[in-house]
Amino acid sequence: MLNIQFIDTPELLHALCEQIATVPWVALDTEFLREKTYYPKFCLLQIATLDWVACVDPIALTNLDELLEVLYRPTLLKVFHSCRQDLEIFFQLKGSVPQPIFDTQLAAPLMGFQDNTGYAMLVSSFLNINLNKAYTRTDWSVRPLSAEQLNYAAEDVIYLGQIYQKMSKKLTELGRLNWLKDDFEHLVDPELYQSDPENAWLKIRGKNKLTGKQLSIVQTISIWREQTARHENRPRNWLMRDDMMIELAKLQPDSLESLTAIRGMPEKIVYRFGKTIIQLVNEAKQRPPKPLNEKDKAFKKSPEQECIMDLLAAIVRLRANQNQLNPSILATRKDLEDLLNDPPEGALLTGWRKTMVGNELLALLKSELNIQLSTEKISISKP
Repeated sequence: MLNIQFIDTPELLHALCEQIATVPWVALDTEFLREKTYYPKFCLLQIATLDWVACVDPIALTNLDELLEVLYRPTLLKVFHSCRQDLEIFFQLKGSVPQPIFDTQLAAPLMGFQDNTGYAMLVSSFLNINLNKAYTRTDWSVRPLSAEQLNYAAEDVIYLGQIYQKMSKKLTELGRLNWLKDDFEHLVDPELYQSDPENAWLKIRGKNKLTGKQLSIVQTISIWREQTARHENRPRNWLMRDDMMIELAKLQPDSLESLTAIRGMPEKIVYRFGKTIIQLVNEAKQRPPKPLNEKDKAFKKSPEQECIMDLLAAIVRLRANQNQLNPSILATRKDLEDLLNDPPEGALLTGWRKTMVGNELLALLKSELNIQLSTEKISISKP
């Protein structure tokens, strides 16, 4: 185990920045809390190379500008595992995200792993080490941090750097390292980390089954929930869960009594926001909803379309076999349905999947390619 540098003074931070300035890449991870807040509370930043590891205390350090400047250098590769939430922390700090990046979770499927493979699985597979999970639910905001907590946090980047080295070498040998370029560029798109209250309703499950007035209510209440959660710095579900919002849209309460009668509606929310909610429901009933996107509408497939999906799935299996991948990694049944329902969006038309099979499937659907069959072979060619 490397000696852990605990960085909690400006002097130590400056020395760390000088260390980082001499290396081509660093492994990064963050510890944060957000169970009780809208914005994540940044509690710890772990940084490692193969030779050293540091844990930076953002609670003790009031100014991280020097560190951010060196981490945001475009010549420094930032290595993460499942980096979406980590990048949200950086976006909150600086209004942008560091790049370039390498995400081991995104890279893992190109080496035969399942989608969304966990960090512990990669550590076990690549390094034959079983991680200690004792501090998974620890409160990282409490100080002082114990030696055991720091060891646990440091392992998230010590092994990450080693895995990155092995992954990079293998992907280079397979000629697949550049396949991830589009996926990594998508992750550093600032729009991913800018939540627009006007579009908050798009993430509500079950919205596609609602009628006009019901959908309008969900859209209106979701805007109010997003804006209020930000202002109060509280989780969205602290105000109203998604399923409660759907129930509210169906029942359409017009008084505090009918609002209180909704099963599971918190009394404290009715007390503080009840009149506002009733007013918003009444206003929403008077205007038409924003239309659903095509991909959000229920897609009923004809028997012929089911057969088309079977044929597309066969092409997916063929290309997956040729590239020694699990077919489910390359495309799920839902991915194929999205391709029929709402091109040019969907997982099959982004990143390496687009290159490997997505473009080909879309060309088949447009009759730009033909399929020839024999008893032993499937061939695809231009007409």
